Amino acid sequence: MYKALENLQPAAVWRFFNDILQIPRPSKHEEKINQYLVEYGVNKGFETFTDNVGNVLIRKPATSGSENRPWVCLQSHIDMVCEKNSDKVFDFQKDAIVPVLKGEWLHADGTTLGADDGIGVATALAILDSTDIEHGPIECLFTVDEETGLTGASALKPDWLKSRILLNLDDEDLGEICVGCAGGIDTVMEIDYTTESVPAGCQAFTVKVSGLKGGHSGDDINKGLGCANKLITRILWSATDTLGLRVSTLEGGNLRNAIAREASAVVVVPAQNAEKLQQAVAEFDKAVRYEFRSTEPDIKVSIAAADMPTNLIEKSVQDNLLNALYACAHGVLAMSREIPNFVETSTNLASIKMDGKKIHICTSQRSSVESAKHAAASKIEATFRLVGAKVTHSDGYPGWTPNPDSKVLKVAADAYRRLFNEEPTIRAIHAGLECGLIGEKYEGMDMISFGPTLRGVHSPDERLEIATVEKFWRHVIEILKNVK
Repeated sequence: MYKALENLQPAAVWRFFNDILQIPRPSKHEEKINQYLVEYGVNKGFETFTDNVGNVLIRKPATSGSENRPWVCLQSHIDMVCEKNSDKVFDFQKDAIVPVLKGEWLHADGTTLGADDGIGVATALAILDSTDIEHGPIECLFTVDEETGLTGASALKPDWLKSRILLNLDDEDLGEICVGCAGGIDTVMEIDYTTESVPAGCQAFTVKVSGLKGGHSGDDINKGLGCANKLITRILWSATDTLGLRVSTLEGGNLRNAIAREASAVVVVPAQNAEKLQQAVAEFDKAVRYEFRSTEPDIKVSIAAADMPTNLIEKSVQDNLLNALYACAHGVLAMSREIPNFVETSTNLASIKMDGKKIHICTSQRSSVESAKHAAASKIEATFRLVGAKVTHSDGYPGWTPNPDSKVLKVAADAYRRLFNEEPTIRAIHAGLECGLIGEKYEGMDMISFGPTLRGVHSPDERLEIATVEKFWRHVIEILKNVK
């Protein structure tokens, strides 16, 4: 067992989390964790099923005297966001996540921790493994590919679950009970480009934006964080006309559901403007440090000499690209008119990639209002259609409408008050949860989402507050005891 996890309580949860950390499980590559779960269920003698996309369902009978209680489903996703610091050598397809204790928090060594939602998976397994916890019949649903498309939840068979009560173990604040979430859709652009030779008498540089926190494109979109893709566009766009800057490569961000933390571009300028470009970057660095002084203390915009590239993006394409990226909306588009301080609609300029023939730009839109979600996606589409980009949209996923008459919500809220003598916070979130899709397939499913406290998810700063895991565990047990 990892030293960082030794002696942590509850021991059963941390034992399973220790196993999970050592199993590679990027989204769409969950084969190894799938095998682990299936082998566990079979070896314990539980009914164990897997479907054609890799979701796993394990059923456990009720404890003695609780056989007539309703079925309850504990649901969590088995994939994780794979982000690392640029200087970290790590293969998410092969390497184990290494946990690091820092005070009251558990981090990983230069990568995402995967507590989103590995800690939910570990908690469900610890419930399955228990012999002294009172509960009715339960089934644990482990879904694939939540982070990059919710395809596991989307592919659920409508007759697979016996439960009509579902506990989603994928929230990120202890003491919070989530009863609704935003729907989402991706808008993806492709811009064809040709290249041209580098003019004589140029100097080459690499311009970088780094040091940003990144974070979840739903939960963190209203926190005033910097988007590396937007920031690097600003300096490149400005220097194109004033200094004759030309772009060879431009890349930033990685995942559709993460705010871009880093971006870089290889550029050239006429030799006589080289010093001016360096000065412009230094001034821009100073300006954005001030702009983001309260939210991004480690932000850095840098420039360094680079090897001369072999070619450049054709000038007209470069102009169209930078104009569209500058105009592309990013951040909060609308706040809720009914719920104070609740983001209704947002968009995220997630990633910019080049493959030698096409420039690929990925964005994601979220809203708790279905029409506003599609309007936001159309807004992005319209921006890029102006420059001739090919635009496609994902199928998207629905939001989850709060149910004020939820019985399991009352059970969970009462349990939290009894355990901790505190009033839980009951709210909807701007992030996407699988509950929307599950509720669509299972009409009348009574659902809540809750979990221990996580921060910095979808970034290498992801961390789990250790003390909240035990409280979360106790809350799960108390709910299961009182669902009748």
